Amino acid sequence: MKFVLNLYLYLYLSLFLLFTFVEKSFSLTNYEITRICKKEKRASTCIKDLREKRDNLKKGNLIKIPVIPYKK
Repeated sequence: MKFVLNLYLYLYLSLFLLFTFVEKSFSLTNYEITRICKKEKRASTCIKDLREKRDNLKKGNLIKIPVIPYKK
């Protein structure tokens, strides 16, 4: 009996998590984009590229995300 209840609980939680987080994608706001691009040499091209990537992400297209190594 306890096993069946645990099974139903895990099934319910997994389905709940699956359906709540599937359609959500968090993109950068305009303020965050300008704050990130402030440090770049060419801020205007950085802003333009990030806005294009944000729009592509909202449309559902795949985007490339560069990984910047952490400097100690």
